[in-house]
Amino acid sequence: MTAANFEGIRVLSLESRRAAETAKLIRTYGGEPLTAPAMREIPMNSDGPVIEFAEALIAGAFDLVIFTTGVGVRTLIKTVSEHMDREQFLAALRTVKIAARGPKSSTALREFGIPITVIAPEPFTWRVLVQAMEEKLGTALTGMNIAVQEYGTSNPELLTALAEKSVSITRLLVYQWALPEETQPLREAVIALAHGHVDIVLFMNAGQVAHLFLMAEGMGYTDALYEGFRSTVIGSIGPSTTEGLSMYRLTPDFEPSQAKMGFLIKEIAENANNLLHQKRKAASLHISGVAAMQMSPLLISESGTAPPRPQLSGVDFLHEIGSRMAASDPLHTVLNRIVDFACSLIQCDSCFVYVLEDSQLVLRASKNPHSDLVDRLGIWLGQGITGWVGWHREPVAIPEKALKDARFQRFKNLPEDRFEAFLSVPILCRSKLIGVINLQHRKPYYHTEHEVRLLTAAGYLVGAELERARLETENLELSDRLESRKLIERAKGVLQRDFGLDEDSAYRAMQRESRQRRKSMREIAEALLLNDDLRKSRWCGVGEDQRQDPSSRA
Repeated sequence: MTAANFEGIRVLSLESRRAAETAKLIRTYGGEPLTAPAMREIPMNSDGPVIEFAEALIAGAFDLVIFTTGVGVRTLIKTVSEHMDREQFLAALRTVKIAARGPKSSTALREFGIPITVIAPEPFTWRVLVQAMEEKLGTALTGMNIAVQEYGTSNPELLTALAEKSVSITRLLVYQWALPEETQPLREAVIALAHGHVDIVLFMNAGQVAHLFLMAEGMGYTDALYEGFRSTVIGSIGPSTTEGLSMYRLTPDFEPSQAKMGFLIKEIAENANNLLHQKRKAASLHISGVAAMQMSPLLISESGTAPPRPQLSGVDFLHEIGSRMAASDPLHTVLNRIVDFACSLIQCDSCFVYVLEDSQLVLRASKNPHSDLVDRLGIWLGQGITGWVGWHREPVAIPEKALKDARFQRFKNLPEDRFEAFLSVPILCRSKLIGVINLQHRKPYYHTEHEVRLLTAAGYLVGAELERARLETENLELSDRLESRKLIERAKGVLQRDFGLDEDSAYRAMQRESRQRRKSMREIAEALLLNDDLRKSRWCGVGEDQRQDPSSRA
């Protein structure tokens, strides 16, 4: 076996709690450690949700509680103990079924004498956990009320899988992840990765991946970071972290035999030179291939590969989208133009545009007629591929068999669910999610990197226009509501003056008329005010006649 030796290469660690220990191990195996803590655990703003969970558990509201981390177990019990009878809470936990995601959570549960019904085996991913619960609990799982202790952030894939199998899901977040207080080392790590100054990067959990990309996005370095990863060896501590990397379209180059920090550093050191050589060779081949495509597309098409697809030039692209955005049209007009524009970029069989409203992505425009679903179909963030793209703000391109993707979720009355290829990109404005664009093809379709980047760029550019149109629509609706309120207040005054009613009675009288006549409150108010204006005009006319006719004064 090759001796473990980095031979002086640069190894980046994003570990926070064990940063010093990680750096020491890298140095022990001959590497040059670069440390950039990527995250910190912070307490929740309020203990209210934890206390509500404890009270509901004691009252018998849950059948199964899932624990995902050892820190989560200890933090939960510590928080409950500060507000309630700890033994009563532990006794309630011992009466329900308990599932543990891995050895850390199961060890913590045993410390408090809590029996465990299901323990997920290696590699301790959420999919393995769900499979273990199905095997152990069988059909009983479909009738359970489940609580899930989450770690740092929500896992929409796990929640979606459980929602399909249970009566109800209650999320329990006992701590959360945040960027470190001192972000300069992480910023420097992004720059170093982007410029190829790192040889190996080690990821110990999915949160480190998310925070690295969050920092890169804020710096405008996302694309550069992806380019940097082409020549940097990516080490993942295990399958859960690998799953987190896959959400950002990254595949690790190395996983250790056991999902432990010591094993990761030792074993990647044993293979460091070979891994780095292979990664740099693949990167150079990629650069050569891209250059060849740019220099001689006709030669490539003659050699057997498909000829280049029609593409807009950069100038044409900017001019086209700029002219559409300059129109300043209402929301639905803008949405339909986005559909037209997306279809002009990439010929497709279906195009949907979803707009974020509260925590749901609502279908607002479609290439194909769906009058029964447009403005009605809502998808929660994290639900299906569309919800995944909205949650992670990353594009997804699936060339074939999209319905077999683990994130896919079928919706009724949508024939597009049977289509083969799927491309989904977020619509963003100032890093804020505005919506999602989906393109689908009936037959397999392999989206080029250029097409994915082009539609992603379109999503960034139309985000500002879509947000403007949405805000203008909201402002118009707000102005209309304010005008209606003014009319209703004036109409109430007329009723109070003419019939001696108090304000509340006048309002209830208008409500009664609104229900009986099936008219809006504004229409009732307008009718009352019109009647009052006509009556005033009539009496004013009578007064003028009396002033002009002397006999009227007799």
